[in-house]
Amino acid sequence: MPATPDQADQAILHREIARRRTFAIISHPDAGKTTMTEKLLLFGGAIHLAGAVKAKKNQKSATSDWMAIEKERGISVSTAVMTFEYRGLQLNLLDTPGHNDFSEDTFRTLTAVDAVLMVIDASKGVETQTKKLLEVCRLKRTPVITFMNKLDLEAMEPLELLDNLEKELHMTCTPMTWPIGKGKEFQGVYDLRDRTCNLYLAAERGHKNERESLGDLGSVRAREVIGKHLAQITEEIELLQGASEPYDEKRFLRGQQTPVFFGSALNNFGVKELLDCFCDLAPPPQPRETRARVVEPEEPAFTGFVFKIQANMDRNHRDRIAFVRVCSGAFRRGMTLRHVRTGKDLAVRNAMTFLARDRSIVESAFPGDIIGIPNHGTIRIADTFSEGEALQFTGVPNFAPELFRRVRLKDPMKQKQLAKGLTEVCEEGAAQLFRPLIGADWIVGAVGGLQFDVIETRLRDEYNVDAGFEGLSLHVCRWVELPAGFNRQKFEDAYTRDLYTDGHGHLCLLTETRFRADYIADKNPGVLLRDTMELHAA
Repeated sequence: MPATPDQADQAILHREIARRRTFAIISHPDAGKTTMTEKLLLFGGAIHLAGAVKAKKNQKSATSDWMAIEKERGISVSTAVMTFEYRGLQLNLLDTPGHNDFSEDTFRTLTAVDAVLMVIDASKGVETQTKKLLEVCRLKRTPVITFMNKLDLEAMEPLELLDNLEKELHMTCTPMTWPIGKGKEFQGVYDLRDRTCNLYLAAERGHKNERESLGDLGSVRAREVIGKHLAQITEEIELLQGASEPYDEKRFLRGQQTPVFFGSALNNFGVKELLDCFCDLAPPPQPRETRARVVEPEEPAFTGFVFKIQANMDRNHRDRIAFVRVCSGAFRRGMTLRHVRTGKDLAVRNAMTFLARDRSIVESAFPGDIIGIPNHGTIRIADTFSEGEALQFTGVPNFAPELFRRVRLKDPMKQKQLAKGLTEVCEEGAAQLFRPLIGADWIVGAVGGLQFDVIETRLRDEYNVDAGFEGLSLHVCRWVELPAGFNRQKFEDAYTRDLYTDGHGHLCLLTETRFRADYIADKNPGVLLRDTMELHAA
């Protein structure tokens, strides 16, 4: 009996879900995250020449670093979305900001992935930013695969790196490859899964290099090439086999165990082994929680949520792109979706996929895919799209900023452009905008100081607004949650100088000291002051 159209569509949906892998790369700044991103794209065939991050004149800049300030400073400050094919799978890679000042963007991006690749500088071990990001992964039980990078430079001993990771991150390690030498004598890796030695030959910068497989450690060719390192590697591997925990899929998927790889992203050493194993181990799209129920990816009706907004990816069109993680069902170009927060239906004809700033119109998308929906400010972070069901996905966070600056406009005639620029840039989520209950000041709050530089640069470059920032004595931000029946007007009258509204219209308390915030809380039993707020489509 032939399949019905519905059965055929469901079969396609199941097949496409099975071949999706959606993941993010996280690291401490300068651990090699953007370089790793480039090399994965290189091995996946998405690009043919990997660009150096801190590009010299006439060299390519990194594909994922597309903002002017990123190219200028050699850092990533915005999440880039890239899609490529490898071994019959579709990999959706989200390259997140490594800089601590932009951790909010990274935290929200982690809500949209099913696995994480953690890059660690082998000369330094686990660093502060890595620990913070890993805590977010742990809360969401996101599986993590680890790459010990920069083995071609002076590095900690491999066993020391494993011990450091287990102690600092409280995860058990399961090595999948092992380095052959290190520093200037780093030759390649031993693949513990198939027991082969893989040596790498130098390649022209930015290109894939040649790999020679020597067989097992006992082979004549291995003894001939590895030479003085053979005895040490053999001893270390024997020690690993007796002391390390074997790979356990259940513990890995719960975020309790991490497979570990060694190599050099810059020189492509160990990257292919990592990518091959990642395709085998990383899970396909997983179920997602909403306030009402759990959404399974195999459900036929489309659902998705917004985890990021980016303005002016195309300067010529002054556009705003909402990045939507597809959670269930299939997206088809031209289909009508319900924007749950507004209750309005939207015919989506020009959704797009990305390779950093390069884009193409998407005809179809499936769970795990990231699509961009152009809009003019009507879509917000955490908004839900569906085929009609009033769902609201959970877990998209907003964090209290720690630094505050007052905006100073140098040309009073550009108030309108300033308002537009601040609103659009801050709605992307890397910084937050506040207005006092009384007064007309624009206050920007951020986790780190670099965000103010980025905003100032973008106001000038994208909105033709010359503005600066001046410091404030504010240090504490709390979102105010009033109990039912509470007299809001009386509360606002009593604490006017401390109260502001954020970009979503929520009431906030901004004070100089935590003591002041605690005092207000003590004087008003039942009033909750929160340092985080879950963004939702209410």
